[in-house]
Amino acid sequence: MMSLIRLSFLVLLFAASVITVYAQNDTINNDTLKKNKEEKIKTGWTFGAVPAVAYDSDIGFKGGAVVNFYHFGDGSTYPQYLHSLYLEYSMTTKGSGIAQFTYDSKYLIPGIRVSAEASYLTERALDFYGFNGYEALYDQDYEDDSPGNNKYKSRLYYRQERKLLRLRSDFQGKITGDEFKWLAGLAHYSIHTDTVDINRLNKGKDEEDKLPAIGGGLYGNYVDWGVIPEDQVKGGNTTIIKAGLIYDTRDNEPNPMNGIWTEAQVILAPSILGNGDYAYSRFAVTHRQYFTLVPRQLSLACRLSYQAKLSGTMPYYMLPFVFNTAPSLTRDGLGGAKTLRGILRNRIVGEDFFYGNLELRWKFLRTVVLNQNLYIALSAFTDMGQVTGKYDVELSGVPESSMYLFPDDKEKLNVSYGVGLHFALNENFVVAVDYGRAADPRDGISGLYIGLNFLY
Repeated sequence: MMSLIRLSFLVLLFAASVITVYAQNDTINNDTLKKNKEEKIKTGWTFGAVPAVAYDSDIGFKGGAVVNFYHFGDGSTYPQYLHSLYLEYSMTTKGSGIAQFTYDSKYLIPGIRVSAEASYLTERALDFYGFNGYEALYDQDYEDDSPGNNKYKSRLYYRQERKLLRLRSDFQGKITGDEFKWLAGLAHYSIHTDTVDINRLNKGKDEEDKLPAIGGGLYGNYVDWGVIPEDQVKGGNTTIIKAGLIYDTRDNEPNPMNGIWTEAQVILAPSILGNGDYAYSRFAVTHRQYFTLVPRQLSLACRLSYQAKLSGTMPYYMLPFVFNTAPSLTRDGLGGAKTLRGILRNRIVGEDFFYGNLELRWKFLRTVVLNQNLYIALSAFTDMGQVTGKYDVELSGVPESSMYLFPDDKEKLNVSYGVGLHFALNENFVVAVDYGRAADPRDGISGLYIGLNFLY
């Protein structure tokens, strides 16, 4: 029996309506603000708060909170907020943690959308499966500590340690009308990587529960064999600038019923910004489209994205990032809660990649609870992704006995499917529960994700 025990990231599925606290003035004197009689027009400040509570037998107890503040002013822009401030803080008893602040507003600077982030993320056991998808072996028996499994290596065999400081500022402005916009941004990544500190994670454990010493796991092997270049082993700093275009006709950002959101951006990490030998450029094109099937109830949402290197040399630690425009955050690589649900996080890592999502969303209940607008939605989805441009893997230092870790399996489309449940308050604060299953065991088995917001 697997000793990895995961309790939910958020303790109650309905926490948004039970725990959410609101501080606002709901009195509206302007008759022009009367919209749908079933909904209350929100004014002033509101905030939603949910606890971050979890337990993992390897990284310990997690405690913290997620809070999102929204300012609606006089309510004339509702459900679009004037300002959004998102704060998340959580720590585990063995050193993993999230300290994150994001700000988003179209009104701080007239005519320009401003989005900013300051995050410090420490991960004692970040997923690491190698490069180029199926061309890197994943064998779930290596991390299955069930009695009698002779192939077991460690529950954290496919893990590494990473500390990430990310600072960014993004700006968007109109070109023509409200739909066609320009974007520009600056971001700094300070990344430290290492092998998993087994001794730290074993502290306080009974002898039978301790993790075996494995020489750093797969990541440690890659380091020893020179698959990861020596000057990248401990990570490094990268500063990027980006510029691009956006076409956006969505009717509501948190969960559109119709419209298009298409973006194209070029990401530059030039030497002049201190990137040294690892100067590079890449581009990202993402198209999202939303179709109303039944007004206010049923919609179909799809997302397609292609991201690829244009020039230069990318360090391995910058490969697993998927770039999006504000207010979406730049995330880790393909796999996991924000890209391919049900597929292992960071399973699909290469210099170029494609991914797509198709999701049917049904808002089956709309009501007002404690003077707050609430809807509950069900969803069914399929996600897919693939490496289309390989990361150049140096295999000359790999022992012949370990070459099986780099199989001749041809990379192909990685697919998952699943269902979701969402609770939305005042159209903006959305608690999301998604369950996905991988179609191929080489991508894992399944994943349950509880967090905030629709995927796209």
